[in-house]
Amino acid sequence: MNIDRNTTIGWVGTGVMGASMVGHLSRAGYKCIVFNRTKEKAEPLLGQGVDWANSPGEVAARADVIFTMVGFPKDVRAIYFKNDGIIQAAEPGSVLVDMTTTEPSLAVEIYEAARSRGIQSIDAPVSGGDVGAKNAALSIMVGGDREAVDCVMPLFNLMGKNIVYQGRAGSGQHTKMCNQVTIAGTMIGVCEALLYGKKAGLDLPTMLSSISGGAAGCWTLDHLAPRIVDRNFDPGFYVEHFIKDMRIALKESEAMGLSLPGLALVKQLYLAVQAQGHGKQGTHALTLALEKISGF
Repeated sequence: MNIDRNTTIGWVGTGVMGASMVGHLSRAGYKCIVFNRTKEKAEPLLGQGVDWANSPGEVAARADVIFTMVGFPKDVRAIYFKNDGIIQAAEPGSVLVDMTTTEPSLAVEIYEAARSRGIQSIDAPVSGGDVGAKNAALSIMVGGDREAVDCVMPLFNLMGKNIVYQGRAGSGQHTKMCNQVTIAGTMIGVCEALLYGKKAGLDLPTMLSSISGGAAGCWTLDHLAPRIVDRNFDPGFYVEHFIKDMRIALKESEAMGLSLPGLALVKQLYLAVQAQGHGKQGTHALTLALEKISGF
């Protein structure tokens, strides 16, 4: 398949990140068709000329390249494998691109099922949160056949700035697990640094201006620490989705005979955040659980 302006793009999942991502494709001139469980969340896109479909299967039947970005592995499995799902409805020669963070084994299962019908499949989870999605600056981790990846690269380039081919099917998801393990450790460090600074009586923005320019500098410090200071816990990425990712990483680690005690600790802290009712807030809401433990 050659990607050009006659290529029809399908998109399932127009949430916090997905809406911005398909928006970039639409503004670039591609005809886009979307489905979301809650149509209201897709209304801004529909107002920009994006078409609506009534099911994931309808998206797949009408599109040449079908992107999916939903919540949990069970959601991915449902939209791909149910009776009127994507695998059954997509035309031979089309390309499926799952950008959900999900299980590497599920990515391989989708790949095999798609290949049996003459369909290409790519796993391409992302990192960068709502900011990266809005600014078309995502990091995209890609697994699948190189030919299929090269085919959709013009579309990836409209959504991200760091697009790296990792290898065979499932490799993108394994790479995303490495990303999430790193973020988990970084997040607890950033939150504890802010708690320490507050207890020591420091002006937190001034403190951040110093440490963000040194060896501690990182994306989380630049983008999420100021939100914590402002007590803005709106989601760039949901707590409940991060818990899902950590569960996947720990399950995969166990299967490989790895012990990741740091990740296991952070997951328990995030379960406390969720238990406090903050599952729909951003991952930086971890500080709320740590504040409670510290008696703030």
